[in-house]
Amino acid sequence: MPGFVDLHTHLWQSLIRGCATDKELNGWLDECVLPLQRSPMNSADAYAGGRLSALDSLSTGVTTVNDWPHAFNADFNRGDLRALVDSKQRFVFTYMGGKDPAISQEIRRVKKDVIDPNPLARLMIGTHPATGNYENTLASEKLAEELGVSLNVHLHESKTDPATGQMDALRRAGALRPGLLTGHTIHMTDAELDELAAHDVRVAHNPLSNMRLASGVARVPDMKTRNMKVGLGLDGGTNDTSDMFNNMRAAVGLQRALSKDPDRYPTPTDVLRMATLGGAEVLGLDKEIGSLTPGKKADLLVIDTQALNFAPKVDWPAQVVFNTQPANVQWVFVNGVALKKDGKIVGDTGRAIADAQAAADRVKTYLGR
Repeated sequence: MPGFVDLHTHLWQSLIRGCATDKELNGWLDECVLPLQRSPMNSADAYAGGRLSALDSLSTGVTTVNDWPHAFNADFNRGDLRALVDSKQRFVFTYMGGKDPAISQEIRRVKKDVIDPNPLARLMIGTHPATGNYENTLASEKLAEELGVSLNVHLHESKTDPATGQMDALRRAGALRPGLLTGHTIHMTDAELDELAAHDVRVAHNPLSNMRLASGVARVPDMKTRNMKVGLGLDGGTNDTSDMFNNMRAAVGLQRALSKDPDRYPTPTDVLRMATLGGAEVLGLDKEIGSLTPGKKADLLVIDTQALNFAPKVDWPAQVVFNTQPANVQWVFVNGVALKKDGKIVGDTGRAIADAQAAADRVKTYLGR
């Protein structure tokens, strides 16, 4: 079947798995992320966390990932980017923009020297839109337009986000345009969804993360009725795993539980599309990936359908969603290259785990744990 497309994640956050499991978004950020922005985290830490997560996601069948390493420093970003390149996974690198000219120049350099020469790589510019952060949002949008790439934002993830003026900042910056990718997009009014749909804004739905942080449930069925492009994201440390099968189950189950309707969108077939071709459409890569179609890139995975938890054959699309576990993924190919063979990831996973543990131990000291 086609490889999975993870539209929204922060790979370095494998280093903070299990952190603050009793907190909502802002409490989790205060405890697990914001202190690290004042820490000496470096490229080695970023590489270790990014490498572990990339291998983990490949092992579950994720062949394309949109990774946002946050804005610790340029050295940290370089380590994260190097982990992506070394993974041989197809990727979008979301580089945090802003009004600092040095950041913009570094992004231009990264695009020219690293992204453009790599057929597996794409670039997005990240920003956190809000009234108080408008200048950074505007600068990020201008740079995205200059480089011919899209903007990537978190939008109305928490119930307190609408009051910060996120939508207004995007409007004023001229960022509501085709290709804009909004993560989470939970606490939206009808008028706001209409506005996003009218501008062909795309959405990364992160059900497991939203459940973990008690953020709410995205209005995915309402997005569907507006013909919006919506795919799935795993979202790093607020998910704690790279299991897209579990993510698909959550996407189906949340809407059914909320509506008490077993036919509620998305169905298992719908969510399979969201995780593959739907994600490719969100990124504008559907002519290259997302389906097993002659002429497209060979990004695919092979599932062991004779495993005890999968057999016998009854309804394979439903079983892929409701029965499959990452261990059932036997082969993973990206661009025709096998990165998982006979159930084993190609590469030194033991070294990746050891390096990540050493980095996580350093991170724990930075967090005062």
